[in-house]
Amino acid sequence: MAKKSDEPEVKLTLGQYLASIREDRDLSQRDVEKATGKVVSNAYLSQIENGLIKKPNPNILHALAELYAVSYEDLMERAGYIAPTRSRSAGQRHGRVATFAEHNLTDEEEAKLVEFLGYLRSRKKPGGE
Repeated sequence: MAKKSDEPEVKLTLGQYLASIREDRDLSQRDVEKATGKVVSNAYLSQIENGLIKKPNPNILHALAELYAVSYEDLMERAGYIAPTRSRSAGQRHGRVATFAEHNLTDEEEAKLVEFLGYLRSRKKPGGE
């Protein structure tokens, strides 16, 4: 069933997003603790990733952004510190970085994602349903 245009966009929580990036970088929570000079303890990171801490200290987010090479502003937005900078009108393309941009995809993985996106779009019914 195709997604209706009036349904809200599904976005990973801060914890889910950070866990996916950490796993993509092949780092354990203890590796993150060591790499950040214990700025981010593995216990604190676990609580963030499991949704127990939804609005971590901005200094923690900065350390994680630096280590993971991701946007600090995006982490701040996901934590609820700053509002999204842009809103889009109906029919306007989102213009954001692709969902998997921070993951180190191989050319083959990227091609498969594009292929799957084409499949999903081909299933859409006329009239935006």
